[in-house]
Order: sequence, then structure tokens, then C-alpha cells
Amino acid sequence: MSSTTFTSPVQKPNGHTLLGERPTSILHRTPWRPPVARSGHGIHVELEDGTTLIDAVGGAAVACIGNGHPEVIKAIQKQVETLSYVYNVQLSNEPAEILAEELVATGKGVFELCGFVSGGSEAMEAALKLSRQYFYQIGQPQRNNYIGRHISYHGNTIATLGVASNAGRKAPYKAILDESHFHHVSPAYAKRFQKPDETEEQYVARLAKELDDKFVELGPDTVIAFVAETIVGATSGVVAAPKGYFKAMKEVTHKHGALFILDEVMCGMGRMGTMHAWESFGDNEAPDIQAVAKGLGGGYASIGAVLMNKRVADGIRDRNGYWQHGHTYQAHPLACAASLAVQAVIRNENLLENNLKQGAYLFSLLKSRLLSPNSRAAPYVFDIRGGGLWYGIEFEVPAEKMAGQKFAMVVQARCMENGLIIMGFVGGSDLEGKTGDHCMLSPAYNVTKEEVEKIVDVFVTSIEEVVQDFGL
Repeated sequence: MSSTTFTSPVQKPNGHTLLGERPTSILHRTPWRPPVARSGHGIHVELEDGTTLIDAVGGAAVACIGNGHPEVIKAIQKQVETLSYVYNVQLSNEPAEILAEELVATGKGVFELCGFVSGGSEAMEAALKLSRQYFYQIGQPQRNNYIGRHISYHGNTIATLGVASNAGRKAPYKAILDESHFHHVSPAYAKRFQKPDETEEQYVARLAKELDDKFVELGPDTVIAFVAETIVGATSGVVAAPKGYFKAMKEVTHKHGALFILDEVMCGMGRMGTMHAWESFGDNEAPDIQAVAKGLGGGYASIGAVLMNKRVADGIRDRNGYWQHGHTYQAHPLACAASLAVQAVIRNENLLENNLKQGAYLFSLLKSRLLSPNSRAAPYVFDIRGGGLWYGIEFEVPAEKMAGQKFAMVVQARCMENGLIIMGFVGGSDLEGKTGDHCMLSPAYNVTKEEVEKIVDVFVTSIEEVVQDFGL
């Protein structure tokens, strides 16, 4: 088997290759071979050449308790010695049953049942299929439309790409995406789309009317669900909706008999400082169906889950009685055991409390360092936003000054050179995906004050270096 060599311009300061010309037999998600991690502990990752990086983004808001936690390692070892695999159609398993009980209980009466999958895209795909099955089972098969939002992301399957609206991710597949059953309304992105003469309440009312009009346009009894991320993640950079938005959208959705689906794959399971993001950033309006994933297993296992309320659960149980959806590794014993251990660590070490404390400190440092009168970056910082331990920093940099490069991506590369892993994105500032630069920080919930200070110091230094290099 031959391997292909890809190259990247990013070099370490000492001249050694960080993302360099190395052969690989993997079809990577980058046009070069990424650095190879050898080990990790906490928020630190060691590469094969001995370089140590600080992971300030948890991979992709996944590693919520960092690498190498002894309690999780112990739980995985114990489970693999006890029972490594059963097929969930034939046999259930103890870790899955216990984890489902715990997840349902986190809703404090909101949720009735839980189903497991192997990740975020699968969770959202399963949520869509579950909602369709619900209406099929209760005798409303004419409901076959979904309403999502522009500037959104719900996963990388064909269906989840369809219900979302991320121009860059959809482009190669547009010809095969279903546009007859997936429809979209405006994003709840006040900083970009609220009119100058609108109050917050008027902005929310306008968005609610738009959703109501879309129901009427499609035929109210043809819509299965309204689908939204409680906090829009990578696509636009940790954008929360204005106060009252989710209350209004849920009211419109339920008025027409449809389901209210929230995607908390990225923002849920404690990322925003509460177990569910809707508790703190969604007007405390619980969904009918909710998808979770990243913070559930914390990167120790590939797992996602779909939570449903009694309305949906009864609609399935009272008819055929089972979920017509499944995967080979669904409710995998090792994944569920790992997730149980991760959730126990979060509870036992009071990590949601630490999340809020260190998140507030992170936010204050970002503002003081990036927006101060002496900051070279200040003229180019459009917004700093977020909550818990998840923050987006959006920039506005004249394209003509960037020599064909994207500011956020250059910052991401410079941070890597300087020993910090972050995420940079482009195209989240307009509906067409043509403008916008933002970076994202989402460190582990057990990050320390000193680590937060180091993250901000390297991040800001990297931004200022890029500003200087491009003569901004």
C-alpha cells in the first residue's frame, strides 16, 4: 500500500517540522499530516517528537475532564475485564442501563427515556428519525418537514447536513441533499442580524413570526419539528440566542403540534456550567427531544445519546413499542462504563462549579487583554462571547490586508507553533458563508486558574504576532 505525502506551511520556531512533510496512509481531514500525539495528561498533550502542547479546546469541546483521569481508566479496565461487547438488540448491559437512568434523571422530570449512539452526528440523525417515527406511529404520517436555522450545524450525515445550514460543509454534497423536506429560518444572532432600531423583545418577536410564517407556508400539519442548537457552536462561534427566544420558538412549535428538538452535542453535558445548556442559555425551556454527545464520554469513548420526554416516549411505547433505529455499537458496554465514570468525576469533583468559576476568569482575561486601549488586536476584535467554559472570539479584519489568508486560521496555526491548541473557523458571519473569522476556546472543566492564565497569555500573544506580521 502506498502512502501520500501532504505538506503544511506550519513550522516550529526551531525550524523542525510540526505539521510537515510526513507520509500517511490516512485520508485526513486536513490536506497535510497533522502532528501525532503520543500521550496526554490533563490538558497537556505530548507529541511524538517530545513537544508538549496545551489543549485549550478539548479537541472539539470534547475532553471535558482532560486526558488520563485515573477513575475513568480504572472503570474502563474493569469493564473490559467484565464484559467488552454485546449486541444491544439481543442483550442489554448494566453500564448502559445505569447510564440511561442517570441521564434521564438529569432532566429533573423532563425526560422519560434515553437511546444511545456512537457520537454527535449519529445522535442528531437518530433524533430526526425518532421524531419522524413518533408522528408515523401516532397516525400523522403527513408530517415530513423539518425547520432548521441558517448558520447552523447538526452533523456530517446527509440528513443532518440537510437540516443544518453551513454553506462550506454542504457545498460538495449540495446536489444530493434533500431540500424538499429541510427548510430554514433566520439565525438568532443578535450581534449580526438584530436591526439597529429593534429592542431585544422586538427582535425575538420578529424571529417568532418568521417561524410561524414558515409553518403556515409549509402547512402546519406537515412539520415534524423545529431544530436548533441551544448555543451555536463552531459554525458561528459560541452564539447564544437573545433572552426569550427559545420560549417564543417553543410556543410557536407546539402551537402547530410539532416537536421542539435541541442539539446539545457541543454545548450540553456541563459545557455551559449547567448540565443542560437550555437550563442557563435556553430560557429553561426543555425540549421534546435532545441530542448530547461530546461531554458525555469526555473523549474516553465514542458515545452520544438521544433524550426524549414522555410525549415522545409514550408515542413510541403505546404503538409498536420500540425504536426503529440502531447501530452495531449502540449502547456499547465500554463506552457506557467510561461515560458513567466521566459523569461521576464531574459530580464528585464539583467540576460544574469550577467550570463557572474558571470560565468567568477566562472571560475577564480575554476582555482585559484583547479589548484594552493598549491592545494591538482590539481594533479587529468584533465580539467576545460565551459562558461556562466555552468562548468564541470573533474578528473583523480587512481581507485585502491578509494576502489571501484567513485571519482565524493563521491565528490557529500560530497558536500551535506557540504550544497551544485552539480552533479557528471562517464563514460564520453571513448566510452565504463568505465572511467571518472566529476562534474557539473550550478547555476541560477541571482547568486551573494558572492554566487559564497560560492559555490566555499564549492565545493573545499569538494574535498580536499575527497582527504585527501582517502589518495590521
